[in-house]
Amino acid sequence: MSHCLVTGGAGFIGSHLCEQLIQQGEQVTAVDDLSTGFLQNLDSIIDHPQFTFRTGSITDPVLMAEMVQGVDTIYHLAAAVGVKLVADNPVRTIETNIYPTEVLLRHAVQGGHKFFLASTSEVYGKNPKERWTEEDDLHFGPTTRPRWAYGASKAIDEFLALAYHQKYGLDVRIGRFFNVVGPRQVGQYGMVIPSFIEQALDGGPVVVFDDGTQIRCFGHVSEIVDCVIDLTNLDDAKGQVYNIGSDEPVSICELAEAIIAKVNPEVKIEYLPYNKAYNEDFEDVRRRVPDLGRLEKTLGRKPQVKLDAILDDIIASKKKIRGLV
Repeated sequence: MSHCLVTGGAGFIGSHLCEQLIQQGEQVTAVDDLSTGFLQNLDSIIDHPQFTFRTGSITDPVLMAEMVQGVDTIYHLAAAVGVKLVADNPVRTIETNIYPTEVLLRHAVQGGHKFFLASTSEVYGKNPKERWTEEDDLHFGPTTRPRWAYGASKAIDEFLALAYHQKYGLDVRIGRFFNVVGPRQVGQYGMVIPSFIEQALDGGPVVVFDDGTQIRCFGHVSEIVDCVIDLTNLDDAKGQVYNIGSDEPVSICELAEAIIAKVNPEVKIEYLPYNKAYNEDFEDVRRRVPDLGRLEKTLGRKPQVKLDAILDDIIASKKKIRGLV
């Protein structure tokens, strides 16, 4: 049994990761400031003898020094979350994403910990390629557009992690998440699937930003977490960057139509310009599709759950919360 520290452990992905690690017999300590995570996400394991939860911020260096004691593996998932939060508060985004990562990397080197860094498809910026590979160039917009602060700050995290690997031999691997979805995800920070489902359950309209031709891929959190754990435990993944997600593309308009068909066919779609949804400075990525070749070569698999099944799972979860089933 190893001892794992999960930052952002009460968040959507973090809580699923904690559950899976506990199920595999690990000892788990989770830390979260509950600014975007929820303690109820951990209801299934909160009283488990091998699980410990601490409320606190990764920006507190004293707390982080305490948290890493006796730990074998660090899963660093805590970060600024969601397009809306990033657009509204770029200062918080930058401060939350960069300095705490550097602090944890230093501790990991000193303690000989394995380290998984959760990154994001946002680091690709607006790269125009049909599918993004891990060695592709990063294409950010101008610094006058706050939207790029998230991708740029997570790219700095990656540079830091790889530099610690190259200089100090830190046992690190990096996962770039592509639109991870599933039960417990909320829509209030700009996550599109829970937003659409909640709007449809409320009778509509389902609000699509811009013209709905943006292309995305949605991976189920259970498969993403399995990939994270397996990559962290594989020596072949050390010092590598991986796209982690689904590679099944769908337009946002098609997504809205699929959700409406499942929830309530009477619901209408309403289109909202980006400058009304966010602000005049907002700029979006039109297409975001990963190449999963490196992940598949390393693990012998890639996420396979189809969008139809993912939507059924999330809709059932939302209905259960509302007492509709």
